[in-house]
Amino acid sequence: MFKGGGGLTSESNQRGKQGRWKNMYRVMLIDDEQSARKLMRASIDWASLNMEVVGEAASGIEAINVIDEMKPDVAFVDISMPFMDGIEFTEVATKRYPNLIIIIMTAIDKFEYARKCVSLPVFEYMLKPMVRSEITAVLQNVKKKLDEAGNRIPEPVENLPGDEIEVGNIEQIKKYIEMNYTDSKINLASVAQLFGFSASYLSRKFKQETGKNFVEYLTECRMKSAIKLAHCNMKMFNTSAEVGIPDPNYFGRCFKKYTGMSYSDYVSEHCKKES
Repeated sequence: MFKGGGGLTSESNQRGKQGRWKNMYRVMLIDDEQSARKLMRASIDWASLNMEVVGEAASGIEAINVIDEMKPDVAFVDISMPFMDGIEFTEVATKRYPNLIIIIMTAIDKFEYARKCVSLPVFEYMLKPMVRSEITAVLQNVKKKLDEAGNRIPEPVENLPGDEIEVGNIEQIKKYIEMNYTDSKINLASVAQLFGFSASYLSRKFKQETGKNFVEYLTECRMKSAIKLAHCNMKMFNTSAEVGIPDPNYFGRCFKKYTGMSYSDYVSEHCKKES
């Protein structure tokens, strides 16, 4: 992924430097290659740029599901990912987060395709394998833009008292999630926009009224449905698509976290009980 000389900067060294900064800019790495994400995280002296890597995702689908929790200012996005590629992710993400700075990473055979997507609000296109010095130069430009914008990307304006979310509104939102969880692009930001609230405000009120955050409730709806499909001996690839998580790897992690078992083990155990 990288070429050029220079030693890697360890995360422990970065953490040591972070004490000099406040309100560090938040960076998210979105790439289906875990080794590429690890190298990116370790190779750049993020702290010297007043930045920190706050999260990763192995696909555009996973990124859409976790981006509300990460709240990144900057996202490095690989163009070639399964189930939702970098271009599709950028189209979805920038509609919901117009201030998000996107840096597209692409291999040479995809470079011209990426550059043709000029209508997308992409800050920079970078060709793999990327040079450390070039990444740093791009990030310096990103930092300058963020600094000029007022240090941090502002949260949406909070709703006025007359627009406060009532319990009935939360019930409507819960019902909407229950009816639409199969949509792979649904997340906190999209639902907040639909109901006319800021994402941060809805997140806080949803947790207050339900005891769960938005992502937990959405995942719960999906996993309850997945369990029913597992009882029908449906293959994981089909189940993941049916419940709105077409990335089976991400679905598998969600399912195991929810049930304590892998999907295949859950199906096997259920079949034994039925036989």
